[in-house]
Amino acid sequence: MDPRIREHAEIIVEHSTDIEEGDNVIVSAPAVASDLVVALFEVLGDRGANPISLSADERVQRAFLRSSAEFETPSHERALMEETDAFIHLRANENATETSDVDPETTAAYSVAQQPIRQERLSKRWCLTQFPAPANAQLAGMSTEAYENFVWDAINKDWDEQREFQARMVEILDPAEEVRIVSGEGTDVTMSIAGNTTLNDYGEKNLPGGEVFTAPVPDSVEGSVLFDKPLYHQGREITDVSLEFEGGEVIEHSAGQNEDLLTEVLNTDEGARRLGELGIGMNRDIDRFTYNMLFDEKMGDTVHMAVGMAYDECVGEDNEANESAVHVDMIIDMGEDSRIEVDGEVVQRNGTFRFEDGFEG
Repeated sequence: MDPRIREHAEIIVEHSTDIEEGDNVIVSAPAVASDLVVALFEVLGDRGANPISLSADERVQRAFLRSSAEFETPSHERALMEETDAFIHLRANENATETSDVDPETTAAYSVAQQPIRQERLSKRWCLTQFPAPANAQLAGMSTEAYENFVWDAINKDWDEQREFQARMVEILDPAEEVRIVSGEGTDVTMSIAGNTTLNDYGEKNLPGGEVFTAPVPDSVEGSVLFDKPLYHQGREITDVSLEFEGGEVIEHSAGQNEDLLTEVLNTDEGARRLGELGIGMNRDIDRFTYNMLFDEKMGDTVHMAVGMAYDECVGEDNEANESAVHVDMIIDMGEDSRIEVDGEVVQRNGTFRFEDGFEG
């Protein structure tokens, strides 16, 4: 076994989820990630944990969704999640477009039914990570070996050092009231984050980490956003997403490709037309776009925003949390002709932060 797989497993267990003796742990993974599952069970066994493995096969998921019309929240799955201490989900694809022929309305209905289970899972210690499978390498336009190097360079790193780097941006955002994002001719949007908390993602719940993120006040978002990086959702590519916000709500939207899928996302529920997250990518070991949001949203010199659910940890006790059955991230390249303003002060220009060499305010 590649020693980097064992290192990956150790980071998940020791750093990301802090597994202790006696913990009940669920490991959800497709068969193509079996090497990492084996390594995880070895490390979990060393810790004295009680792990079980669940299949996350997209062929199985596709078969179910294409044969079902109505969905209920599975009580047995919810009970399992209630009894677990930690949840580890491994992403890896044998076919990155396996669910591309599932009706978006069906997927949205299933997502609504799964919302209580998702909320229960988010209340636990959890980690979402990636195993470098060949289909993901193909989607990224890379050889399998090059993609393996890319994934493990982004994951198997000094997370204490990354935390300290990102903490400087947290110090700027956490006490702030208003953020403005400007990029090119398509993006000029403002939002309040007053009273909300900015979190430092350094490889715990998401592995790789590499972002700082918070929740906008739901009704405060005003302006337009052009997401110039593609969104890969439900096995299909959505390009050039443009959203127009008024009073916090998307009042107009368009896309260069698969606009119907974007429409279905926004129509999932009332909260799907509002922003649930503002994130700033700061992992410079992620230096290319790979059609994988787990990595792409952490990429240096980017900003991402998510329509839908806000993370409770980001929402201040006096503020409203945006609720939705979806959470869909989209990315803006901030490398050129771009700036981030916080309370009227430029804190990043063309991808360089004010605490870095070369910053021009």
